[in-house]
Amino acid sequence: MSDAEHRAGFVSLVGRPNAGKSTLTNALVGQKVAITSAKPQTTRHTIRGIVNREDSQLILVDTPGLHRPRTLLGQRLNDLVADTLAEVDAVGFCLPANEKVGPGDRFIAEQLARLHRKPVIAVVTKTDLVDRAALTQQLLAVQKLGTDVAGADGWADIVPVSASAGIQVDTVAEVFSSHMPVSPVLYPDGELTDEPEAVMVAELVREAALEGVRDELPHSLAVVVEEMNPREGRSEDDPLLDVHVNLYVERPSQKAIIIGKGGARLRDVGTTARRSIEALLGTRIYLDLHVKVAKDWQRDPKQLVKLGF
Repeated sequence: MSDAEHRAGFVSLVGRPNAGKSTLTNALVGQKVAITSAKPQTTRHTIRGIVNREDSQLILVDTPGLHRPRTLLGQRLNDLVADTLAEVDAVGFCLPANEKVGPGDRFIAEQLARLHRKPVIAVVTKTDLVDRAALTQQLLAVQKLGTDVAGADGWADIVPVSASAGIQVDTVAEVFSSHMPVSPVLYPDGELTDEPEAVMVAELVREAALEGVRDELPHSLAVVVEEMNPREGRSEDDPLLDVHVNLYVERPSQKAIIIGKGGARLRDVGTTARRSIEALLGTRIYLDLHVKVAKDWQRDPKQLVKLGF
């Protein structure tokens, strides 16, 4: 295909927390590049997943969930979303099929209406969780939301999808591609993300640590990769990477939750994260995890900078 016909550009996926943005990113890319969790607000970094198609290349920017901020961290996450939206070619606004359109969705829709002339595609996610009648009602509600906030123009497109069941994922990619500018590829073929490996490793550890813990922990957990070094003295045929990671929580009681009785939970976190990291890096690793308390770090500007926000 000639460059005159090829399209490429950036798409930002937005939506309230737990709207299915990360799952859709992974489904479109065909491999895990964004962490997913049943806990809301698990995404802290803008992960770029790269979708290579025959006639187009999409660079997906997965943002934290837009929400009304209650802490300095919350405000910084919202600022991160606003900065991202200013630089992309189109926006995919994710709204779950199994949850009524509510004040949080309207808040985001109103923010998006200020983007001016930037195409916003409403993506109705998790369609496998509802029947046909409920899906029809949700599509009509999403359409009404678009005309309420953006006037007669409404959304550029509305697409239903189930990323986990693989339904209409290709259609979403086609619709996104249709709104991209004519352009040669922006990233070399075969690349799936431009995130540094250390950021990806930290996200995988964070995902493993969030599984099965009580609701207040996601907002209080930060993960920092201190170092990643090849083990000295190993042969090229049998390499081993030493990965040292610190998990930061805000209170000693949260540290106890992460570690678990006799360290059992932290061992499970390490086992789960190690498998994912080895699959990502394509090499065996030794994973060293330490849990530390950084008191009220979400409200402390100095600690936020130290933890990468």
